[in-house]
Amino acid sequence: MRQTRLLRHFVIAAGVGASLLFIAIGLSFRLQMFGDGSIFSYAVAAQRAWDFHWHNISGRLFSYLYAYVPAEFFVALTKNATGGIFVYGFLHFAAPLIGLGATWIADRTESRIIFLYACLSTACLCPLIFGFPTEMWMAHAVFWPALALCLSAPASALGTAALFLALIALVLTHEGGIVLAGAILFALFLRGWRGARFLRALGGFVAAILIWLIVRIAYPADDYISSVLTAAAFRFIDIWNLEQRAFLVLLAALFGYASAIFLLRRISPARTHLYAAMLCAVMLVVYWTWFDRWLLTDARYELRTVLLIVTPVLAIVAAVHAMREEERRKSPFPFLARLASTMEKRLDARIILGAIFLALLVHVVETAKFVSAWTGYKEAVRMLASGTESDPALGDPAFVSSKRIPADLNRLAWNSTTPYLSVLVAPGLAPARLVIDPDTGYFWLSCETAKRSEQTSIALPLRARELIQRYSCLHRP
Repeated sequence: MRQTRLLRHFVIAAGVGASLLFIAIGLSFRLQMFGDGSIFSYAVAAQRAWDFHWHNISGRLFSYLYAYVPAEFFVALTKNATGGIFVYGFLHFAAPLIGLGATWIADRTESRIIFLYACLSTACLCPLIFGFPTEMWMAHAVFWPALALCLSAPASALGTAALFLALIALVLTHEGGIVLAGAILFALFLRGWRGARFLRALGGFVAAILIWLIVRIAYPADDYISSVLTAAAFRFIDIWNLEQRAFLVLLAALFGYASAIFLLRRISPARTHLYAAMLCAVMLVVYWTWFDRWLLTDARYELRTVLLIVTPVLAIVAAVHAMREEERRKSPFPFLARLASTMEKRLDARIILGAIFLALLVHVVETAKFVSAWTGYKEAVRMLASGTESDPALGDPAFVSSKRIPADLNRLAWNSTTPYLSVLVAPGLAPARLVIDPDTGYFWLSCETAKRSEQTSIALPLRARELIQRYSCLHRP
């Protein structure tokens, strides 16, 4: 059907296009330094990522091996700290594109259904957290090829090994990866719990969990950060994370679109989707022009919860869509065949396309607002770091308060990493002043770790290392 083909092409173009834009926009505006990305980028430049933080979150070992080890190797090879930060950023932002490529290769379902849903998920979900260096970004990228392998990998030693490695990688990206791996098992369970594919994936999942436990036991978190990680875990699963203005605008746009479809369907059935989408787009423009004063910044961290909830749902739908009619009838859930058949008959590809268009419109505008504000904030931090103003009350004459930055720009601050950002944006990575947020209550580096870095991280200018050492020893003796 022509509409179905159009929807398929649009979704694939949106997924691949978004993946390419993540790289282009992320690197052009140095978004790898946003939020926690400042300490992560500084750690790469210092070649101390494991010592600084990653030994505390050893259960995310794959993310560390994928993005940080190659970047630190580049710094060690070239003594170019800025280049290492670029490599780290490229690997981080390229994860969705690499994940889509791996999904396309692994997917052997009819019409590559899993790849299609991977593109949909990448285009519609990933922009919500784009810019914040959460490992859920990595988990999402690894999840789809892992699902494709579990559904399609041949019953051979090579296919089984690939499946096992994919599940291990998924579990070792982020704790949310364990939930995503569970979704894969459920997707296979729909085909029968005695099926060879389910049993093979179950074996891979058990092996992955055992490896995860061994790594966590071998490398426990420091006492200082343990309570912080516990609090972050509860924050991650908090449903109130969804109460963010940009996300509510997205939901309102989709609800308005569905309502407009219902009201206009009798007027022009053939073009209902077009009129409804145009009406909602106009309403969004009015809202952004006259009423919107919000900015999706640090909430990109909280919206990881959306990926944790929606990605498994899309995976289950994709798995059911990929099942043959005979497989649906043999499923442990006998109603599955009737439900899937009804949905496939009643869903209109044109209406779905309009909904995706509105979601992408919201993402484009919110990303543009975010990137514009981030550019201004970086410049404000750079001016403070390069200037002569200081606030000795912060503990050192070389420190200056981030409160000097206008409140409208300071919305992009992530208070615990502001000092590291001031190093990264300073000319030559050598700030005259270290920009400090006086309200921060968490300090990444112990005095001992900072002193060790000062002595060994020679790719960074001595001035930067000295300032970070003085700041760390002042707060974590």
